[in-house]
Amino acid sequence: MSKVDLHVHTTASDGQHTPAEVVRLAAAQGLGAVGITDHDTVAGLPEALAAAAQVRAIEVVPGVEMSTETWRGEVHVLGYYVDWEDAGLLELLDRLRNARRIRAQQMVERLAGLGIHVPWQHVADLAGDGACGRPHIARAMVELGYVPSTADAFAQYIGYNGPAYVARYKLTPAEAVRAILAASGVPVLAHPWGLEDLEGLVTDLVAVGLAGIEAYYRGYTPSATHELVGLARKYGLIVTGGSDFHGTSAPAEVGLGGVDVPGWTVEELRRARVRKSGSRRDLATLTASGRSDPHARLRPH
Repeated sequence: MSKVDLHVHTTASDGQHTPAEVVRLAAAQGLGAVGITDHDTVAGLPEALAAAAQVRAIEVVPGVEMSTETWRGEVHVLGYYVDWEDAGLLELLDRLRNARRIRAQQMVERLAGLGIHVPWQHVADLAGDGACGRPHIARAMVELGYVPSTADAFAQYIGYNGPAYVARYKLTPAEAVRAILAASGVPVLAHPWGLEDLEGLVTDLVAVGLAGIEAYYRGYTPSATHELVGLARKYGLIVTGGSDFHGTSAPAEVGLGGVDVPGWTVEELRRARVRKSGSRRDLATLTASGRSDPHARLRPH
């Protein structure tokens, strides 16, 4: 297969292009496959899959990016080839999206206390039917003239430990891995470079079913990629990658397909999905040591 991009967002979460537009853009770039991995939602997948059926020159890899929390800070877990109609997954993602909206409202209130008045309706309009998040608040702040860029909004106000930052209900990485497995998906650790005690995290997640590491990623140096590939090989994990594309005018973008990801990655994910087709039964084994149902273990931080 030709070049692929396995980490892309749409208007179903915080991207700037609709799922159909993303598929057409990816096809125009000559990509063989594109991974639709919106934050805590699979709502964009039906449109993306329908667009791919029309284009016929590109495969859509159905995915999701789940936000989790550890003592290391925020950790994201990607799920590929998930059963996007799985009732348990849909219920969990719905709870996470509701938590995102509540958190965004609280941040808007904190910003008001700092003299930055961002009407909630403005943020909600930017989010539309997609999952509301900090990028929508940042875009509203730029449009209202409070900051020159969304990067400044994060750096000065709504980034981790910023004066308007609010933590939200999240899963642990292990719970996200189990939830993806329960939906017959392939769990991959997203953009992990820089996480404290990364190998310790990988060791813990491999024990509950982690299948891959995202090593090809925007801004990663050859040295960082080399070390992540080495870590993946050490633990027998699939090496994946993507641009984390949000839109042509989003900050820090490298462009759709702008990260060199080998096409054989898709086939490895597909084979892993087949091997893990019994993951619903595996989930019972993973939780037999006294762990509760991952769909019920949301907790505040």
